[in-house]
Amino acid sequence: MAVNANSTLLKRLLQQGIIDSDKATKAISEKSGNYRTLPELLINEKLIGSARLAEMATQVSHALSIDLDYYDLVSVPEDLRNEKLIRKNDMLPLAKRGRNMYLAVIDPTNIAAIEDFEFNTGLNAEVVVVEFDKLQKLIEKLFDSSFNLAGDAADWDLGSLGIVEEEEDEGVSADKEDQPIIAFINKMLLDAIRKGASDLHFEPYEKLYRIRFRIDGILNEVANPPVALASRLSARLKVMSRLDIAEKRVPQDGRIKLKLSAKKSIDFRVSSLPTLWGEKIVMRILDSDSAMLGIDVLGYEDIQKQRYLAALAQPQGMILVTGPTGSGKTVSLYTGLAILNTSETNISTAEDPVEINLTGINQVQVNPRAGLTFATALKSFLRQDPDVVMVGEVRDLETAEIAIKAAQTGHLVLSTLHTNSAPETLTRLLNMGVPAYNVASSVSLIIAQRLARRLCPKCKAPEQLPEAELLRQGFTQEQLGNITIFKPVGCENCTNGYKGRVGIYEVMPISGKMADIIMADGNSLDIAQQAAKEGINSLRQSGLIKAAAGVTSLAEVNRVTKG
Repeated sequence: MAVNANSTLLKRLLQQGIIDSDKATKAISEKSGNYRTLPELLINEKLIGSARLAEMATQVSHALSIDLDYYDLVSVPEDLRNEKLIRKNDMLPLAKRGRNMYLAVIDPTNIAAIEDFEFNTGLNAEVVVVEFDKLQKLIEKLFDSSFNLAGDAADWDLGSLGIVEEEEDEGVSADKEDQPIIAFINKMLLDAIRKGASDLHFEPYEKLYRIRFRIDGILNEVANPPVALASRLSARLKVMSRLDIAEKRVPQDGRIKLKLSAKKSIDFRVSSLPTLWGEKIVMRILDSDSAMLGIDVLGYEDIQKQRYLAALAQPQGMILVTGPTGSGKTVSLYTGLAILNTSETNISTAEDPVEINLTGINQVQVNPRAGLTFATALKSFLRQDPDVVMVGEVRDLETAEIAIKAAQTGHLVLSTLHTNSAPETLTRLLNMGVPAYNVASSVSLIIAQRLARRLCPKCKAPEQLPEAELLRQGFTQEQLGNITIFKPVGCENCTNGYKGRVGIYEVMPISGKMADIIMADGNSLDIAQQAAKEGINSLRQSGLIKAAAGVTSLAEVNRVTKG
């Protein structure tokens, strides 16, 4: 083999300015005789990193990319372990299926080398892109005489990768020929956790397969495996989730448990949806640690935290958390439950679905098809001697009436509603048909919330804005001399200048005057005006406080509060 100066991959690297043209030309002219392949030259001459090269090779070829850290050498077919051929081409056959083989390559545009491998093996190659350094280590390990392949296989366990695999006695086992697919999906799951993603989307289209992570509330495209693999990717995910792989016409729901260590595991809630071009799989990461963060790190201002804790300390009443999907309502509720969860307190929850298991709390999974609705579960709770009841969502009048009855008869009730602000929550209950006197006497606290992305502390930069613009945004004249607004920049430690999220809250206790407004058929504007008189910050005002403190950007506050 010789270094190919006309490589398609090299041209793309030069076009995008990823490697320096002069340095590349000099290295190829002076040192090409020292290397067998172009990737070897580029990496050893430090023109590009191994991981970056693999990323670019994947973009150029649209081939599948896998991480060899999670590959089992036992899967290398015995009849394809041709050391001369493998070392000559810097390629490794990972598995064989019929007349096809999965071939790990560094440069998928090196067609001559791929064809050489196909000619010598008599098989058709389906290439997968891997990192140069990891491939070299694997090849050395494969042909190291001291390496005991059989012994290594005996110790191999998908649990060591983090995946808690299906039980063998259920008739489910991974086909070794599917090792590249398995390794790729394992990598996606672990990458999502490392990057702090909340959801993974596996999406098939006519000419494209797209994988996206939701990081800090924003979807980011992370991979584009070949569209021909769509059905096999969805089949693998469904097998892991214990779903029916033969049923592709109706939606299905399942779960996956991923074990990170002896003491740490994370669940994935999996949903499959039949679409025009195949099954879309969405996975929600359910990390129990997120429910145990503690109230001090959620982003409440001091006065807001005191109001929430005061409501939790009451023996009865209703606490409602409101906001759109993905605004952190579940974490707020679980944080409150964690505070209340003692040996002296009987707590029951009705959830759809139960996202995070909480020891010491009686959690019920709502199942409307079986007749177990929120209302049915609530009725049963009241016969179970409860102290605290949590209802996942007040969806209808029946559920609302039972929850209010519980709040009026000596129980503390926590629940959620989908409204835009705290005052609108009260009018929503009235519009559902709940009598005004019941609303006024039972609801003790409403928390409206949003999640905003935190600015990366390592790269955020001051943003110069004219006073007129700051006043238009909602800051007062008194605030202008004491604030510095920051903007996102972006660095290797964050995503587009942001890292993590922080809650923005409107925490509104129901005062006597608010109760009077409710009884007098007042609307949400009347309640909002009274809240302002009582010193309760709206969502917008709370967001501006976070921007003034440099926690988030003004643009992010505008995004989540529609300011």
